[in-house]
Formats: sequence, structure tokens, C-alpha cells
Amino acid sequence: MFGLQAYLIVGMLLFSLGSVAVLSRRNLIAVLMGIELILNASALNFVAFSRYVTQQLDGHIFALFIIVIAAAEAAVALAIILRLYHLRQTINVDQVADLKE
Repeated sequence: MFGLQAYLIVGMLLFSLGSVAVLSRRNLIAVLMGIELILNASALNFVAFSRYVTQQLDGHIFALFIIVIAAAEAAVALAIILRLYHLRQTINVDQVADLKE
């Protein structure tokens, strides 16, 4: 149906959108969503290469690990963000960049 090139283009677009979100946003939640997009783009590329190049399950296994790591990263990052909001009353990156009390 679709070739490897189509999946790589979608992965590139996801990675680019994630990079723009991480670099341009000042909200910690938006930065976290950008990191999730980057991780999903890499998982998509692993699965596409696994399907079209090697015909083995290596890429699928890497994608599964990426999903597990992304879930753990989201849980820990959201806990940190909630604690920062409780302490500083803001989730702006510029205002919480200096963590000295």
C-alpha cells in the first residue's frame, strides 16, 4: 500500500514538529509533548525499517521499548511539573530555569 519512503516522510515530519515544539515552546507541558513526538517518530522509523528492509522483528522490539520508556518518562516528567507548579505557581520554562531556592 505505502512504501518505505512514505513512512520515513511521516517520521521526518513528526520529528521536525517535535523539535520545533521543544525548541520554541515555553510551557513545560508543550515541551513534554514535543519529546513524545520525537520518540514516536523514532519508533515509527524503527518499525518501517524493520518491515521494509530486514523483515525481522528487531525494529518492532525497539519500538516497544521506546513506548515503555516514553510512558515512564511522561509519568516522571508530569510528577516533576506538578511539583514545580506547586512550588513556583508557574510552568513557564524561563521562570523555572533557575532552580535555586
